[in-house]
Amino acid sequence: MSHTSAFDRRRRTIGLFGAPICALLVFLTPMPDLSLAAHKLLALMTLVALWWITEPLPLPVTALLGPTLAVVIGIVPASTAFSAFANPLIFLFMGGFMLATAMMHHHLDKRFAFWLLSRRWVGSNPKKILLAMGLATALCSGWVSNTATTAMMFPIALGLLGAIKEMFAAQGKILDLHTSKYATGIMLMTAYAASIGGSLTPIGAPPNLIIVGFLSEMSHIYVSFFDWMVWGAVSTILYFIIAYVVLARMYPLEVSEIAGADEFIAARRQELGKWTRAQKNTLIAFIVAIVLWVTPGIMSIVLEPGSPMIKLYNRLFPEAVAALVGALALFLLPVNFKERQFTLSWKEAAKGIEWGTLLLFGGGLSMGTMMYATGLSIWFGTLIIDALGGNPSEVALIAVFAVMSLLMSELTSHTAATNMVGPLGITAAMAAGFNPVPVAVAIALASSLGFMLPVSTPPNAIVYASGYIPITKMIKTGVYIDIIGIACVTIPLAIYVVKWVIS
Repeated sequence: MSHTSAFDRRRRTIGLFGAPICALLVFLTPMPDLSLAAHKLLALMTLVALWWITEPLPLPVTALLGPTLAVVIGIVPASTAFSAFANPLIFLFMGGFMLATAMMHHHLDKRFAFWLLSRRWVGSNPKKILLAMGLATALCSGWVSNTATTAMMFPIALGLLGAIKEMFAAQGKILDLHTSKYATGIMLMTAYAASIGGSLTPIGAPPNLIIVGFLSEMSHIYVSFFDWMVWGAVSTILYFIIAYVVLARMYPLEVSEIAGADEFIAARRQELGKWTRAQKNTLIAFIVAIVLWVTPGIMSIVLEPGSPMIKLYNRLFPEAVAALVGALALFLLPVNFKERQFTLSWKEAAKGIEWGTLLLFGGGLSMGTMMYATGLSIWFGTLIIDALGGNPSEVALIAVFAVMSLLMSELTSHTAATNMVGPLGITAAMAAGFNPVPVAVAIALASSLGFMLPVSTPPNAIVYASGYIPITKMIKTGVYIDIIGIACVTIPLAIYVVKWVIS
């Protein structure tokens, strides 16, 4: 048994038995400031949080367990506990998954990736190839799940490295990919760019929509798709620049040109052949969804705030409906009408929907909703404010929760980390009299900076399996990007850009 699996087994065993004991101790501890319902919820949240961290059960199962036990032990009625699973954001996610599935099924994602890699400016320069790989991954990840994007780009990266090895062999040189700095850099760029690109849109990564949902449920603040893309674009660009500079300096190739790299890319692109009807249909559906998503933002720039036309549009085409319009079009646009073949079948769509993520998302929202309903959120917010000296600055609050989210995401799923830290940050901000949006966005962005360990994110785990990344290199590189990213991007962006957008 490997050290990693031995650690995971020990962690899960401790969590399986230790979490219920801790939850019981919390319930038995006198807390006169809390109502009975809030006290029960605190104990339940202790159990759920510890099981999210230690993972003795699958994360979605724990997410379902939370609202189920809440009903059983009399915290809230079933209608309240499970209402979050019908949140419109669930359907926004679902529509996004369907669109992403169609893109992958019909190889539209590969067509885009190889198109970008084949640009004339890339050529055979190793640094430019690294840059193009990162750009293709990040841009895809803004619309397709981080995991799916990495799974798509991973074989492309392996193919590139294999071609480079062959090119070196043709010149009488031996390139050991297991010890090659450049191989490590390409693999890390594939994983990191997928995580970075996820901050571009609300559907790019689960933490984004979770935070949007918490803001809606707990503070009745609506964050539009367009608003998120404004600061998401800034964060993606800045994070990417940092990652590229660090990786290019730490993991260079021994030569300045890779002879034949452009031919390899051109050959892979040619293998895709001409555009198919299914690819054209998928592109149409995708463009429809994007147009519907960004139209309110454009209308708000052109028209006066609060315009009746904007209100009408938002009522008819909220983000969830926009996603479903694009997704449902895939089932209506024919590939071969005579044979009744359409762009996407339900069987294909169902396989592509990450049902576990939807359940985890719903479970997290449910816990946040119950915190608000029982008054536990106010208690938590006051407790945190008191712990920070009673009158913390907004900058300090953002920094504390950003770092907390980052550390949690390094040790557990970024989705679970956001579910745990998000409600705390929002309630603390409201208790301190601040707008909770900057703190919430900082939490979401920081949770995507899980770069240090293979267990931090699925993209990290995928590329680590290549054998080209020593664990010490991943830790060292991740520490650099984490520290620079959170200090130079996350905190300043939340303070200045996010506040400017929402003002």
